[in-house]
Amino acid sequence: MQGAQTKKVSSAPEGDVVAIGKLDPVAAGDALGQSRAIRIARKKRFPVYQLAIATKDRKDDVRLSGALQKLVDEDAGLEIVHDQTTHEILLQGQGEPHLRTVIDRLKARFNVDVATAPPSTPYKESIRKKAEVRGRHKKQTGGHGQFGDCVIQVEPLPRGKGFEFVDKITGGAIPRQWIPAVEAGVKDAMSKGAIGFPVVDVAVTLIDGSFHSVDSSEHSFQQAGRIGMQEAMGQCGSVLLEPIEKLTIYTPSSGTPKINSAVSSHNGQILGFEPREGWPGWDKVDVYLPHAERQNFIIELRSLTQGLATFEASFDHMVEVTGRRADDVAKRVQGSAA
Repeated sequence: MQGAQTKKVSSAPEGDVVAIGKLDPVAAGDALGQSRAIRIARKKRFPVYQLAIATKDRKDDVRLSGALQKLVDEDAGLEIVHDQTTHEILLQGQGEPHLRTVIDRLKARFNVDVATAPPSTPYKESIRKKAEVRGRHKKQTGGHGQFGDCVIQVEPLPRGKGFEFVDKITGGAIPRQWIPAVEAGVKDAMSKGAIGFPVVDVAVTLIDGSFHSVDSSEHSFQQAGRIGMQEAMGQCGSVLLEPIEKLTIYTPSSGTPKINSAVSSHNGQILGFEPREGWPGWDKVDVYLPHAERQNFIIELRSLTQGLATFEASFDHMVEVTGRRADDVAKRVQGSAA
């Protein structure tokens, strides 16, 4: 190729720029030659900005998946994440201009139109105190009825411990084959707590119950477990938890004091900073930052350092949210559910 002029050739030496039409087996990153194809390993770039996306027309959902995969294959700085907590599709890249370009490509190349929004924060919740409750499911209709009865103790666990289910049934109060159904019902109730988020860091002990030789079933005991856990969560009090990320920021040393101030203004915590190894005049700054603050912090970070600072982030732990911030989150959840 030379400008607008094209010339058919049977071969091309190293260094020439050529155009080849429709080579379906070839992917971005392949090297073409006379021997076998070689895939050049591309170094992935850590995404620094993200948007939640959804098709404007639900009929485009299937096409969206394939289109996104093609764009990711072509772009080492682009990632797609399906958030299991918020149930959102997250488009992650190197900044808002980058993602807007990707969205334009979705429309121009694949005719898929998407709506965008800031990602939801994957809040969770836990409980404050211990409770003992009975969950009973009883329903009588024509023929066989439904009956399941369980007594559970529910108590909080230390942060990060997740969920524990302990079976302390004795004397056959609940037949062994239905105990897993109680646990399943408990977990089902924990998928949405009193505030509206998944419940974590809870221990549940099954201590007693009863059954009916005809009317009891797996479904009945699952319902009993769900009813009991919902009752317990109402008695135990709710704790709102937010994810805290650990960020490692690489910045020119002149920007370090500004970054320290910005971290504090975004409810973050400075863990420490030191000279960046092999980079004279640069610092490495480690911080804790709430997930909810990351998007706005990134914009400020780039402004403070003239776009020079970079960072890496990973989930670290969950912490309790209190006061006005907790009230604001609860109001937003109630408003969206209305």
